[in-house]
Amino acid sequence: MLREFREFAIKGNVVDMAVGIIIGAAFGKIVDSMVKDLIMPPIGLLLGKVDFSNMFAVLKPGVVPGPYLTVDAAQKAGAVTFNYGMFINNIVSFVLVAFAVFLLVRAVNRLRRKQEENPKEAPPPPEDVLLLREIRDALAGKH
Repeated sequence: MLREFREFAIKGNVVDMAVGIIIGAAFGKIVDSMVKDLIMPPIGLLLGKVDFSNMFAVLKPGVVPGPYLTVDAAQKAGAVTFNYGMFINNIVSFVLVAFAVFLLVRAVNRLRRKQEENPKEAPPPPEDVLLLREIRDALAGKH
């Protein structure tokens, strides 16, 4: 069983998958930062200086009564909040990641189609193979 696990873990597909997961996690952080730090502030400014990450509704006040200016302040006070602004940020992040993956898959598919349309020609056989074929054909003609 240990040998089978080792063979499984050493196979190229597992290593490739691990690399993909690590790069995907790093890419997710980049997209998250892009959404929070680059995309949402201008959108919030256009909509009247709205900070989406702090858009919430108080479902149940906390021990310390509100009003609460941020989600963090409300949660520290023990309030139960409905954080729809964070949901909007996550939707934007998802759309950006999905679009980036779409562009990547589209590029890979184009390369594959191009390779299928222009298959590489087989290299000509070496001279010794050609000579052996001539000898074979000559011998076959004598019979």
